[in-house]
Amino acid sequence: MRSVDVVIVGASLAAAAAAKRTVDAGLETIVLERKELPRHKICSGILSPRGHRFLLENFGPLPRETLHEPTSCRGVTFHFPSMVSMPMDFFHGTTPHLHRKYSDHWAIQRSGAEVHDQTSFAGLEDRADHVLVHARQNGEPVEYRARQVIGADGPSSLVVRAVYPDYTKQIPWFFVGQKFHEIIDCPLSPEYFHFWFHPGLGHYTWSHARDGRQIVGVGFKRGDNFAKKHAVVQQYLEDKHGVRLKPADDDHEGCAENFGPSLINRYVFGKGNVLVTGQAAGFLNMIGEGMSCALHSGAISGEAIVEARLRNRPVQEMYRRMIASEVRRCSDQWNPLKIAFDRPHEADFPEALMALGWRDRARVLRDMWNFIVLFKEFKWGRQIARAALERPVIGGYSMQRWL
Repeated sequence: MRSVDVVIVGASLAAAAAAKRTVDAGLETIVLERKELPRHKICSGILSPRGHRFLLENFGPLPRETLHEPTSCRGVTFHFPSMVSMPMDFFHGTTPHLHRKYSDHWAIQRSGAEVHDQTSFAGLEDRADHVLVHARQNGEPVEYRARQVIGADGPSSLVVRAVYPDYTKQIPWFFVGQKFHEIIDCPLSPEYFHFWFHPGLGHYTWSHARDGRQIVGVGFKRGDNFAKKHAVVQQYLEDKHGVRLKPADDDHEGCAENFGPSLINRYVFGKGNVLVTGQAAGFLNMIGEGMSCALHSGAISGEAIVEARLRNRPVQEMYRRMIASEVRRCSDQWNPLKIAFDRPHEADFPEALMALGWRDRARVLRDMWNFIVLFKEFKWGRQIARAALERPVIGGYSMQRWL
């Protein structure tokens, strides 16, 4: 059995950020990854400017092999059923288009942590003064003894399932899939990430250029048919935007997503000596960008472990106190009052809206409302409203709703 200070599950960007903090503090840290590295990662790759700054400050300039073509993204364009389009440039300029297979591996290597790939997490036992981690390495059982464990293994987190077995039954799940097409003609600007507020297309619909092809992506309730949903979106893009694409290539992909926690302040941060971070904890920025909040929340989980040891305090106490700032930043992006009266995003939606004529503004607001109604069945409305009203009163979001 290997004894270390920290075991991190998942070789993600959140894991790299957490490991950077613990390794820099002199803590022996091992990262477990079930796949062989570098490994494929389903993602748009469009990093926010805030996430880019974090990478530069903590890991250095990105090597060329960590980027897709086009190598950068200028901003986001929102499209509406009324055929109004709103391009919005990111604050502080363009941001990288990450190739997650190589960018994640690069960041993990730069963190200085010891990496055990082809090692699958199988369970854990929190024994108060340490955590016993069960895993399988190349098919053989292996165990680790750690003072703390960080779950940074994405939305379908096995660490979360180990700590809260019923959690996955308590939140709605979505399927997000994308297909890759050779381009015949595409009027959509390759400089932008394109998002559709269209209830007839799905809960999350997007498109952007990558490596000479066009991605067409759609998110919907788990259980619906991906091929049919995708076909509807592809036809819509051709009919309404003149996007002519060849049939999808064979390398389509998809995954389960936990959209809800950041909307309704229902994050899961772990228990005892087990911390959960990144999208495993529920962090997801608006338009589905999760990398920047994964990096920052991951760093905070590592800092919490270091601070807890220095101050001789329970690690969960430190983590929850420190993570509140990232919760504010993330949940503010979904807060209707913040959206209406502030600028919680990294592109200026209010300015883009006000640049429209009054008729188009009215159409956009109507279309957004119709899109929001699509989520009515999940009964998030009252929870979002309560969180929005609490925000100015308590200066944040209630910790009582966190697991």
